[in-house]
Amino acid sequence: MKTKKISSNVKSSKKKTHPFWSFFWLTFLVVSLWYAWYSFYAPSNEIEWVTLSNQESLINNSNKYAIVFFTAEWCSPCRIMKREVFADQKVEETINSKYRAIMIDIDNPETKDIVNQYKAYATPTTILLDPEGKVVRHIVGKIEKDEFLQMLLNI
Repeated sequence: MKTKKISSNVKSSKKKTHPFWSFFWLTFLVVSLWYAWYSFYAPSNEIEWVTLSNQESLINNSNKYAIVFFTAEWCSPCRIMKREVFADQKVEETINSKYRAIMIDIDNPETKDIVNQYKAYATPTTILLDPEGKVVRHIVGKIEKDEFLQMLLNI
């Protein structure tokens, strides 16, 4: 009985890839990684945020208006606002000079009463309070930088 000898010149089953596809997949990987980083990146800013867990702290003894920003860790529009709106120098200066900035995490069990009181069930929610604690503006959703700055300057 003869067994067939496998020829040594049989081509490898792995085909050589075209350089276009190597470049395509490398570019795709780089762009995907950049987008993932950019989506979750929120730069620090110079706004003096106060984090609260009880309602009494919302009403302050100063004559400043308060900006209450309801956010969540998973909220993409919140990260966009932190990156594009709150990181702006004019916005930072205006908030620090004229307002008390309060950031509330809606997922924190300690803040559920505040979330329910102001009906901040969607994020981002931005509320402007006068010095007595009355709601002046209640905005649900992402606000563009120019619109946000106009709102701050017109109070």
